[in-house]
Amino acid sequence: MATEHLSPLDLAFWRIESAAHPMHLGALAVFHTAEPGAGPATGPGTASGAVSGAAERAAALLAARCAAVPGLRRRIRDVLLPVGAAAWSPDPGFDPARHVFLVRTDEADPQTAAGPLMARPLDRELPPWEAHVLAGPDPESFAVLFKFHHALADGLGALALAAALFDEGPALRTSPRPVPEQRAGSALRRLPGTLAARVADVGQALEIGAAVARSGLPLGVPAALIADPAGRGTRAVAGLALDLDEVNLVRKAAGGTVNDVLICLVAGALRRWLEERGDPAPTGPGPRALIPVSRRGRAGSGGGNRLSGYLLRLPLAERDPLLRLDRIRAAMDRNKDAGPARGAGAVALLADHVHPLGHRLGGPLVAQAARLLFDILVTSVPLPGLTFTLGGSRVREVYPLAPLARGQSLAVAVSTYKGTVHYGLVADAAAVPDLDALAGALRAELDALVREVS
Repeated sequence: MATEHLSPLDLAFWRIESAAHPMHLGALAVFHTAEPGAGPATGPGTASGAVSGAAERAAALLAARCAAVPGLRRRIRDVLLPVGAAAWSPDPGFDPARHVFLVRTDEADPQTAAGPLMARPLDRELPPWEAHVLAGPDPESFAVLFKFHHALADGLGALALAAALFDEGPALRTSPRPVPEQRAGSALRRLPGTLAARVADVGQALEIGAAVARSGLPLGVPAALIADPAGRGTRAVAGLALDLDEVNLVRKAAGGTVNDVLICLVAGALRRWLEERGDPAPTGPGPRALIPVSRRGRAGSGGGNRLSGYLLRLPLAERDPLLRLDRIRAAMDRNKDAGPARGAGAVALLADHVHPLGHRLGGPLVAQAARLLFDILVTSVPLPGLTFTLGGSRVREVYPLAPLARGQSLAVAVSTYKGTVHYGLVADAAAVPDLDALAGALRAELDALVREVS
């Protein structure tokens, strides 16, 4: 069997990780054991025992099912050639008990329990993923925190892997496509096209590099978005659920896309949050938001990462919420006209032009340079309209959670599920002790936009 090396971008994510800045993404799925409005269960084995039983059943199912998913049984190992590269290999001692954990917690809000768990790096000697089943005091719900290393999957790839663990999950591809064997003759026949592609790749790399240089140094970045680069590895997690109908009301009245409105909510919430904290009024062009863009042909088509991105300034200095939306929509339109393979946000594509040894030696330097490239991550993870269940319990809320770059205090992820928008906020707990206030500011900003267009 041919060795399956990590792609350049996957290798980059693997190499830039540190103990204080783990590179896993997450999803906090909240399950309900009873239909809304049905009232609490009664009889023997109910109340706290019922949720304990549902959580234990969920943990047992995850442990049993994960062994049957090939993509979850693979670990990452360094290889001799090419120097600095790494490859996937089966874990001969794969043990579900080292990946699926039942966590009993007194926290009523699973997001509070998720923060410390998101701070813990994954064991790099094992297949890089975990599932923590959180059994709290609510007798009608439990939660599961899924953690997938970014080298294993991007948001859509993680969805494909997690979907295979649910009841009657959708048939999403969970393993990479095989690499076809190449014969010497066919390689020679393709040589002219290959050389032309290489020249085009170099031109693209130079263009992206120039765009990064033109994007400028951090300007107008609030101090609240800057964390101690050394960090202590502490994390706080918060989430907010908003009605998608209200978001669509704003979109239809003001124009643009749902994603434009969701980004605008982040910008307006940051402005409100800073004002409530008593921080100086935002000035200048505003912080640079990196907006990842999937380059997959179709959802779930393999593992690993197929990402580019857009870069835009969040106009925090603009007081009018509709004018903020106009500026964000115009900036996103310019990004889309240029395409995901151009501009400063496409910096992820530069990983393809770095030798594996460069990733190995330069990973720590790249991690330290994150603040030179962008100031805050705002990512969207589309979810299918299917109903996910685990052991008969239904998913009611899904909060995506993004990794936090070195020197940055906040990362924002958003998904839409069953007519509800879910914002997942991950922060450096020392730099942002009031993360719940930011979640509240998101709610207030949507209310303000709805009032403006009503």
